[in-house]
Amino acid sequence: MILCFDIGGTTIKAAQATSVTDVTLIARIPTPIYDFTAFVGVLADIVAQAPVPPQALAFSIAGVVDPDTGRATMANIPCLTGRNLKDDLQQVLGLPVVLANDADCFALAESATGAGQGHHVVFGLILGTGVGGGIVVRGSLINSGGFAGEIGHGPVAQRVIDQPQITLPAFACGCGQTGCLDAVCSARGIERLHRHLHGDRPCDSRDIVAAWERGDVDATTTIDVWLALLAGPLAMVQNVLGAGIIAAGGGLSTSAPLINALDAAVRDRCLRRFDRPLVVPARCTVEPGLIGAALLGLRHITALFGTELRK
Repeated sequence: MILCFDIGGTTIKAAQATSVTDVTLIARIPTPIYDFTAFVGVLADIVAQAPVPPQALAFSIAGVVDPDTGRATMANIPCLTGRNLKDDLQQVLGLPVVLANDADCFALAESATGAGQGHHVVFGLILGTGVGGGIVVRGSLINSGGFAGEIGHGPVAQRVIDQPQITLPAFACGCGQTGCLDAVCSARGIERLHRHLHGDRPCDSRDIVAAWERGDVDATTTIDVWLALLAGPLAMVQNVLGAGIIAAGGGLSTSAPLINALDAAVRDRCLRRFDRPLVVPARCTVEPGLIGAALLGLRHITALFGTELRK
């Protein structure tokens, strides 16, 4: 048995796992974001109270880890930024640790138990508070640290949209760059676009998408621009990866019409022509971070102890 954790800026979720299909949530606790001692204290309590002593700990983290230095960057959990997180956690908790970015864990979960089953190459696309992604090839992440697949960051967003004819500024992104997809295609990005296009008034991404589904003119313009901004870069990612499926998760993915529209726009722009959906809603909707972490952790103890990984 392993313990797996989904570490977010608001909540730590913990589960025990004996296989990727036997992951049981056992704790949900507010994340101590400023105090490392309090943070590891929460983890130590969960380990101590586990019904069976775990063989390893696996973490899905809302951040990235430099593969050369091992140092973590977690914007929403300051007490973890700058630490060699794996080594620090192993030293304090006394168990083998494996960790990965949350979007990577999502992609792993989709590959193993969700929409990516049966596909050699799976791109997991996050469309939520941010835009992100993870890449799984033949069941494994292509690299460590959480940098691969991060479609949301980089100055690639179009400035001029043809249909309708609109000129956009290079919006600032939280990563420090300007013109990132994260700044215009996330949930907050849709709200930013809507305000820019239709005046500075309160708006919520869920309301904008719902209004678009009803045929509202202003919302339709906003979503048309959103599709134009996102579909081209996503088609380029598809051309590079040759993914069999792009599984979309995050809050925006809960609108089936929106994902259907994105799928049509991407398939119209990528080199390979598909006669089936390519961009589809994620199917592993319940705690994919924990499922992905469980898969990593179970593989880790298989490598360490020779334990047969149960299917």
